[in-house]
Amino acid sequence: MSEIDPRAVVHPEARLHEGVVVGPYAVIEEDVEIGENSVVAAHAVIKRWTTIGTDCTIGEFALLGGAPQDINYTGFPSYVKVGNGNVIREFVSIHRASRENETTVVGDGNFIMAYAHIGHDCVIGNNTIITNYAGLSGFVQVEDRAIISGHVGIHQFVRIGSLAIVSGCSGVAQDVPPYAIAAGRPAEVAGVNVIGLRRAGFSPAERKAIQKAFKILFFSGMNLSHAIEEVSKVEGMDSEHIGHLLDFIRNAKRGVCRPKDVRKGMAE
Repeated sequence: MSEIDPRAVVHPEARLHEGVVVGPYAVIEEDVEIGENSVVAAHAVIKRWTTIGTDCTIGEFALLGGAPQDINYTGFPSYVKVGNGNVIREFVSIHRASRENETTVVGDGNFIMAYAHIGHDCVIGNNTIITNYAGLSGFVQVEDRAIISGHVGIHQFVRIGSLAIVSGCSGVAQDVPPYAIAAGRPAEVAGVNVIGLRRAGFSPAERKAIQKAFKILFFSGMNLSHAIEEVSKVEGMDSEHIGHLLDFIRNAKRGVCRPKDVRKGMAE
């Protein structure tokens, strides 16, 4: 049975599953579904066309399912889907998609800290950390276990690769490859997130191979096409992790953030 504070406003057509707790002055609109044992804190607002999974915590004054900040949006149905086991802290905003019947997606096990913003049509993977005041513009994609530090601004359509970490106050205008540490305005690859790889269970050999690949890709002075070819020739570079790294770079549409001194004077 759900526990709804009498001061909350819950639309009769909202679906709240077993064990949901709703705090005072929270507002839950129609066409909302909230999974078992999730908590909606005081003053949070869950707009229509939003689905929240099980065991989530929605903090005070958070807004989920707000209309996209897109001047072409005319009120048609679009969605927010939040998975299971997420912690979404106070004043976080997550906007629904800007295209009809499309969805802004947040996966499972994410920790989204206070005042962070996830814009329309974003796709967030699993077990990410998005820190205070980070702003993700529309259509941003964040892969599993990435970390976005505080006050980071991310341009539309940028991708953040798995197990990458973006340092605080960075401005990200191009894709951040998997396993990278990126920092600056504009953000540049500064090295490999070795600590993150170790915590994720990557073996010493896997970490060494990724570091070797990064040296060729980002610090050798080669253009990326040539560097990818060179990485593919090196013994021990046939793992799924290196394959994911190379595929990510090949599929970049906005380019990949690289060290400035390497990019200078190079033809991509």
